[in-house]
Amino acid sequence: MRFEIMRLDDVNGTAVDSTVVDASAVNEAVQQAAALGQRIYIRPAD
Repeated sequence: MRFEIMRLDDVNGTAVDSTVVDASAVNEAVQQAAALGQRIYIRPAD
């Protein structure tokens, strides 16, 4: 399964950029965002 991960703007919460990854890479993306203090939104990709 593939997921779209969107990095969100800290001020207004709009999507700044997005990337599509496979399920095995989601955990890494979450850990990286947590370490950097980034807000992200994850949803299944089409």
